[in-house]
Amino acid sequence: MVAARSTVLAGWGGEEPGGPELAILRTRVAVEHSLTAAEASSPEAGRLERAARESCWAAADAVPSDPVPWVCLLALAMLDRARHRPEHQLRSSDPMLPPGPWGLLDEARRRDPGNREAHHRMLRYWHQVYRPAAADFVNVVMPRVSAGSPLAALPLYLSVEQYRNEPRRNAVVLRQWLREPHFSRALRAYESWSVSAPGSWPVADLSYLAHALWASAQMDAAAEVFAALGQFASRAPWSLVADSPGKAEELLLTARQQAFAGRATALA
Repeated sequence: MVAARSTVLAGWGGEEPGGPELAILRTRVAVEHSLTAAEASSPEAGRLERAARESCWAAADAVPSDPVPWVCLLALAMLDRARHRPEHQLRSSDPMLPPGPWGLLDEARRRDPGNREAHHRMLRYWHQVYRPAAADFVNVVMPRVSAGSPLAALPLYLSVEQYRNEPRRNAVVLRQWLREPHFSRALRAYESWSVSAPGSWPVADLSYLAHALWASAQMDAAAEVFAALGQFASRAPWSLVADSPGKAEELLLTARQQAFAGRATALA
């Protein structure tokens, strides 16, 4: 997050010290600092996490209609892998799903039902805390996703994580996207994107979609998505599925070339 590495907060705070938008931005920055410190195992991690949580709750009180504080609390939930905090132990309304921070997700969805970040944070939470629940979460969410919503790309992120965590990348695994459920995930996401408003899907989601369509040999559709991306692309998923992160750009360019050439020989 750019604001976390700049002086924008200090300047803005001098002009509007009590503004609600500033409270939201401060919360985002506090959460980013906390997550970075935890990843680096910094001795300041505990203190930064407590400060970030306090900022989240204060922002939720200050701007009750904004989903961001609740999204930020979902981000911080990943730091509580043992689920010690009460808000991370709530039962889901769906019996398929284990206890977790469902109340936080519900609060975000109450304010913005299709909030993309909230759902991605929740998916990331299950990947880190209890991986088997990730697929169940996506399966429960998808029937509620409206056509055209960027949330239609959520299963593509799940497919990439399932590929990354496969213990043996043998010939069957390399052809993952040609098999179910991965092939249909790509097709359904493409169909949803096809009816979306132009420019409504983030570059990251389109990059995942282009990869999934290419890897599943749906080349005409992949070429259409690559064309929509133009000169833009996100590093993921290419850096995650390439033989090494350094080969991400090479894989992206190969996939793009093959899609436009209409070749159906790509693996993954």
